[in-house]
Amino acid sequence: MIKTKGQIDYILALVVLFLVLFGIVMIASIGVPKSIALTKPASVAFPVCGVDGVDCYFLLKRHLARVAIAFIVFLGVVRMSIDTWRRLATIGFVVTLFTLIYVLVEKISFSTFATRWIVVFGTSVQPVEFAKIGLIIYLAKWLENKGKDVEDFNRGLMPFCIIVGVMVGALALQPDFGSAATFAIFSVGMFFLAGAKTKHLAIGALITLLLLAIIVPSMDYLRNRFISYINPSAETCIVTDGGIVRDYCWQVQQARIAVSSGGFFGRGLTKGVQKAYWLPQASDDFIFAASAEELGFLRSMLVVLAFMVIFYRGMMIAKNAPDRFSMFVATGITLWLTGQAFFNIGVNIGLLPVTGITLPFISYGGSSILANAIGIGILLNISRYSNFNNAPSFNRRRNSRSYTAKLSNN
Repeated sequence: MIKTKGQIDYILALVVLFLVLFGIVMIASIGVPKSIALTKPASVAFPVCGVDGVDCYFLLKRHLARVAIAFIVFLGVVRMSIDTWRRLATIGFVVTLFTLIYVLVEKISFSTFATRWIVVFGTSVQPVEFAKIGLIIYLAKWLENKGKDVEDFNRGLMPFCIIVGVMVGALALQPDFGSAATFAIFSVGMFFLAGAKTKHLAIGALITLLLLAIIVPSMDYLRNRFISYINPSAETCIVTDGGIVRDYCWQVQQARIAVSSGGFFGRGLTKGVQKAYWLPQASDDFIFAASAEELGFLRSMLVVLAFMVIFYRGMMIAKNAPDRFSMFVATGITLWLTGQAFFNIGVNIGLLPVTGITLPFISYGGSSILANAIGIGILLNISRYSNFNNAPSFNRRRNSRSYTAKLSNN
């Protein structure tokens, strides 16, 4: 049993608080056009806030309610023993995997290509957000138990590929390649840290590329998205799909316009133009671009800096974790949150193709903010335990050997 020896990492906690407050401020500004569209009567051509039921802060109110719920959950999680998560690892993995399969059957898309939602008590939920936590916890327990076997092809690499492949495969069928890429980042990072051989990881990467070469051309949506990203032109961007004309470059083009028009200092809060008419999903997937238009390059870089701090503090927590399970969990959560953040920012500035993933702690979305709260709660809980003299280091080979020796002595 691990005993509490210290306080939470307050630097990490303050950085996360900054991101949450930043998200609240930006949704208050960026969310007005969408709030009007959601609350205005169909018969009203020129809606006015506060008239005919038009609520200009509908999104903000909902976001504040979700943040409040997430904060309550966070307070509970940050006090939960890490041993509790170890005991829940297997059932958590099974439940979250079942929900990912269930969404494929239900096929609830909410006007998107992907089927990512289930409806619980009238509220839409994205199971993939909680599946990230489920896979991280299960992999941490699995890697802890495997010890030196992670170096073996049959006992290490193959079971790892099956465990991760089942979840990633379910995401690919939705299709949700943004989340699939996030899963791959933290899973491979945890596996590498556990002592996996580099040549085995290279084999896994080669297999993944071959599968992508088969899957992407076979799905019209993915093929068109990929081609328009590689060669953005009128011929590749605008495609007739099932009698419907789609512009696969529209989102990225409008996001680039938003970022560039903000300049260094921005147009000012509430003065953004793209959010009102052209930039889709301005309050969730593209909130970074919409924020950059209003706040400018310099202030937007504070968000990037904040996620860099989260990465550093998270990896230090992992390095000084009291046991291997905690080390793997802390590593997985850190790579998940920061990897997803930089994927999202890369899409917003046009470096990556559109993936449809949120910006952690900032984007509008109940499932996302709740899952983020659980993840950071677990990470801060691990930060309360310190064992600097005997903590697992990031020497992967030594970790595996020492752990195997410990098992043999017992």
